[in-house]
Amino acid sequence: MHDDSTRYVVLVDTYASIGTELAQEFRRAGYTPVRLQSGAEVPLALRGLPDHYPYDVDIVHRGDLSVTLSALSPFRPVAVVAGTEPGVELADALSEAFHPITGAPTNGTALSPARRDKYLMIERIKEQGLRGARQILVQDEGQLRNWHNEVGGTIVLKPLRSAGSDGVSWCRNPDDAVRAFRRLNGRKNALAQSNDGVVAQEYLIGTEYIVNTVSCNGTHEVCDIWETHRINANGVPDLLVTSRLLPADGATQDELVAYAFAVLDVLGIAHGAAHVEIKMTAYGPCLIEVGARVSGGNLPATARLATGQSQIEWMVDAYVQPEQFARRTGRPYRLHQQVARTALVAPRSGTLLSYESLERVKELESFHDMQVRVSPGEQLSVTTNDLTHPVWVTLAHEVGEVVTRDLFTLRYMDGVGFYKLA
Repeated sequence: MHDDSTRYVVLVDTYASIGTELAQEFRRAGYTPVRLQSGAEVPLALRGLPDHYPYDVDIVHRGDLSVTLSALSPFRPVAVVAGTEPGVELADALSEAFHPITGAPTNGTALSPARRDKYLMIERIKEQGLRGARQILVQDEGQLRNWHNEVGGTIVLKPLRSAGSDGVSWCRNPDDAVRAFRRLNGRKNALAQSNDGVVAQEYLIGTEYIVNTVSCNGTHEVCDIWETHRINANGVPDLLVTSRLLPADGATQDELVAYAFAVLDVLGIAHGAAHVEIKMTAYGPCLIEVGARVSGGNLPATARLATGQSQIEWMVDAYVQPEQFARRTGRPYRLHQQVARTALVAPRSGTLLSYESLERVKELESFHDMQVRVSPGEQLSVTTNDLTHPVWVTLAHEVGEVVTRDLFTLRYMDGVGFYKLA
């Protein structure tokens, strides 16, 4: 039973520290979080990332929206918030249902598919006049071969509804593309969903940026902007190794933000968080994809280190304290120190006996903290995407050059000799 005076918010698919932080921040604002899991099976990519918040109520959605609505109705939630990618469409459906009853902010369901399906997403922004990659929804191997020959150069194949860089394949020729299509078509992705398709896109050349936002009634706030650093390693020409927080102001940032806001508008993201990945090409900004949820990769906590706030705090204001959001919005964030999130890249697979220089990493002048994802005695996988980095490191320092030096030093230290395998 619950107290009728208690105010509730529903958090869909919260995992890892971000879920815990969201729950704690809503609690601080006077709202009791209810956790909802969007399916009976926890996605493989999220199984080792539990949300440790002690929820009073934890409900599992088993596919029937009316049953889940009935389970949540006694709580009369004033907000339904997606914590991670698998929860986006369910959060849209539930918030739309509760909106006329409790006033829960909602982006509605009309554009839900375009906020999750990577093919529909790019088609939608192009239809609305924004720059987007050339692409096809792959129907068969012959169509894929013909399109790759027509486009030329490298293309990218990716599953329609996964997350991170799971399944993303860079294909230099049509044979590579066909092999990638065979590997991806119909397989279960990292979010425990059977892929319902594969998209092929031109490979965009340029630096990739991340613009993290929170929106309230159609007003968008930039919480943090990141420049990513990538290397060619382990057969992956575009492997993420670092995200570094940029100042809010600058010519590049202005162009990125204007484009990101236009993307949010045409995808119907008027409420809540978004994680917008953009390539700055020779022709201007071009969308990689959008996640209609809080950024992962511990970026909110790292942004808070540098600016004093993050998407988490902005999210709570947007959903339950809109007057406070309106008072705070429109003032560019300021960097009190320079920060970066960087990762180690395992060159081989095998049973990990030890890391040879992990203590030396802690001696870097800008070292702040470290998350070891693979411990000695466990199976180490060769790093090929965002989900297989064995160690993540946060760097923070008042002087940007110190962070830069330590980033390069870490790349020098990493490599075959860093990992002792059985």
